Amino acid sequence: MAASILKERAGRLYNGLAVTYALGAYGLGLYGLFRPEWLVNIAATVLLAHSMVIAAYLIHECGHQLVFRSSKHNALLGRVMSWLCGAAYGTYEDMRYKHFRHHVDNDDVVWFEYQAYFEKHPRVLGLTRVLEWFYIPAHDLIMHFIMVFTSFIIPQRRDQRLRNVVVIVVRGSLFVAACIWFPRVALLYVLAYLLMMHVLRFMDALQHDYDYNATLFEYVRPPHKGDAAWEQEHTFSVPISLRYPRLNWLTLNFGYHNAHHFDMNVPWYRLPELHRELTNDDPARVIPFAAQLKLYHRNRVLRVCNPQPDDYPQGEQYLATARTGLGPIGGNAASFLTSF
Repeated sequence: MAASILKERAGRLYNGLAVTYALGAYGLGLYGLFRPEWLVNIAATVLLAHSMVIAAYLIHECGHQLVFRSSKHNALLGRVMSWLCGAAYGTYEDMRYKHFRHHVDNDDVVWFEYQAYFEKHPRVLGLTRVLEWFYIPAHDLIMHFIMVFTSFIIPQRRDQRLRNVVVIVVRGSLFVAACIWFPRVALLYVLAYLLMMHVLRFMDALQHDYDYNATLFEYVRPPHKGDAAWEQEHTFSVPISLRYPRLNWLTLNFGYHNAHHFDMNVPWYRLPELHRELTNDDPARVIPFAAQLKLYHRNRVLRVCNPQPDDYPQGEQYLATARTGLGPIGGNAASFLTSF
């Protein structure tokens, strides 16, 4: 019976493991935050953060209808996972719509123009850069703030206000209660959430050299819509390891991004196979993990507001530059968890 509602029979094992891990690790991680031993607290914080990461990537799988056959079941699982990773303030459908626009339009479609916002608010930009220097993901926290109060900030989402308020009250009450009675637990939960933010944007930072366009609610036909060759040229794979491919399970193989964009109907557990078919595991076709780390560290302030000059490397030049770990490469604020 279970196999009949799944997208693929193999999904019973792979997605079953992923869902079980996300739920189990989240519960065990929360439990560990309440323990008096600091070593247990540290391990629990990391475990909790990773459970949120897996929950986030399961939302991505559900959005592509890759877990279950029916959109109803995918949406149900996606909504559950959104509560785990703190993305439930908006709707699953809005997240899915925006992400599909990214695929169909070959564009980074947005509502919030953060570069224009930073230009109008230089003090906010300065503070954000200072915090980012200290590895506090302030840029993502701004995006998270908008996500939390989405129906109060985005005019097109005003009809979601009741739902938005209910989620704020439920999650907010639990967090305030933790701050009052278990302040250490609240602090460690925040730390786990920040770790999740770092992991998600680390994976997102180098996967495209798209510029963003504020066409989420005012549709303008994008110039590269339907151009599969352009899409592949401007998409980049960032696996954790080619030598030890199971390490990529830590992010549900999200680093095989060219394969994902080549066929977005391939579930996460079959992306390595597709990647091998497309590249023959040629290491020159991916950005090495060491280079990813260097770029994430070196450009952590620059990424906040990084308008590109006309000679900014694109396509093959971008890949060649990124592989060295040098250059003004990478971006923020492109997460599939935000619906704006």
